[in-house]
Amino acid sequence: MNTPHIAAEIGSIAATVLLPGDPLRARHIATQFFDNCIEVNTRRNMLAFTGTYRGEPVTAMGSGMGIPSCAIYATELARVYAVKRIARIGTCGGIGDVAMGDLLLAQSASTDSNFNRLHFGGHDLSACADFELMCAVRAQAQRSNRSVRVAHVFSTDCFYAGDTDILPLLARHRICGIEMESAGLYAVAMRENIQALSLLTMTDHLERDEHMPADQRERGLAQAAELVLDSLLKADTDAQDSGRTKA
Repeated sequence: MNTPHIAAEIGSIAATVLLPGDPLRARHIATQFFDNCIEVNTRRNMLAFTGTYRGEPVTAMGSGMGIPSCAIYATELARVYAVKRIARIGTCGGIGDVAMGDLLLAQSASTDSNFNRLHFGGHDLSACADFELMCAVRAQAQRSNRSVRVAHVFSTDCFYAGDTDILPLLARHRICGIEMESAGLYAVAMRENIQALSLLTMTDHLERDEHMPADQRERGLAQAAELVLDSLLKADTDAQDSGRTKA
């Protein structure tokens, strides 16, 4: 069985998925970090690769751009492929005192999209990251002397010609990152009872007209991917050790 959007065989996608928007970034993550890597999906060119990282099975897959595309893949991964954890590895624009290259650990995601209201009876959903995953990434960052910032982000439907007057409003509410997927991903995760997290590299400062060169973007994404992989591996190892201790 597969889906209209994913042709991977059941069992070929790991319970933990790294989900960049760009499928070529999924390929880059897989080839750089995975052992025994195989391509498991090419349908709609939304590439997916499964391998192991330090012996643990993991998949990297593209999600496309925007909440609707990301939500389709997240929903099908959860419902059909029994995925339990999704970590979005992506980029964001920044406002306020964030600096180029900062890693933002998206604690919550507000949005101008109507997507979550459509699934939540017309009400406002508090779209939040999974607390356990967020703590695992933050703890791993501290152990490895990497700087991450727990932050509020804003997921917009508009890449071009959006509401530029909204920037002061976002800053007033301590939102420092703008991207296009996390609010939808978090809502799907809450609805489907899985864990989700977004770790975002700040690549464009929207108030200072600063932009990160392409090669630095890729290095930033690789660092984020490695941090998430090390974090999830540490969380799995701790859980296994705790189970053995109790036994």
